[in-house]
Amino acid sequence: MIRSALLVTLGVAITAFISFWCVIFSLFSNAENNIHKTANLWAKILLLIFNTKVEIIGKENILRGKPQVFMANHQSDFDILIVLAHIPGQFRWLVKKELFHIPVFGAAMRSAGYIEIDRNNRERAMQSLDEAALRIREGKSIMAFPEGTRSGFGEIKPFKQGTFYLAIKSGVPIVPISIIGSGEIMPKRSLKIKPGKIKLVIDKPIDVKNITLENRQELITIVRNTIIKNYDGFRAEGAPNIRDLGKDIS
Repeated sequence: MIRSALLVTLGVAITAFISFWCVIFSLFSNAENNIHKTANLWAKILLLIFNTKVEIIGKENILRGKPQVFMANHQSDFDILIVLAHIPGQFRWLVKKELFHIPVFGAAMRSAGYIEIDRNNRERAMQSLDEAALRIREGKSIMAFPEGTRSGFGEIKPFKQGTFYLAIKSGVPIVPISIIGSGEIMPKRSLKIKPGKIKLVIDKPIDVKNITLENRQELITIVRNTIIKNYDGFRAEGAPNIRDLGKDIS
């Protein structure tokens, strides 16, 4: 427990230091892209300090030079570090509004162009999705946890519809991501951290061009089932090959 407390204290100090410089970087040109690169470095440093190793499966499924919507399951605060450190390219987060209230860190997220979501106010949430669509038109990808909050260990909650609305309206594919093992390294509502290995499984992009808002539930089901299949499959021995998983909508 003492080790975890020391690591968390060090992590908070590094986060505050990096966040301060991100706010400073916002005063210069190309600020958002440079801040995202800084966040990538921040995540790699923390994973190294916490002795967390990440095995990436299916990295070739990420579309190069094209915007996409990344969707991942969410069981631990470590999930943020994992995708920031290991998903290449520029992307912007859809972030619940409460995180923007954290001193310095919240200002750094605004400087990075991250998009605030107020899930208790539908009108403001739709405005945020419109802002995210603008980011996509600028060529940026979007990262989101469609469960909306961290789930319990081994559980994947139902997905909220907002990010799917965004993908359908923008016409960009969804890339399903399964994160396996983060809940064991740092469980929900716990500051205890233990070393370990995480699997980051990236499945094939799912095309949304023939999906309408009226039948978006079909899309939600396919994306969620893909994430669950990879999550369950890669937790078990004799895990299936990533090339055999996922389903395109054509």
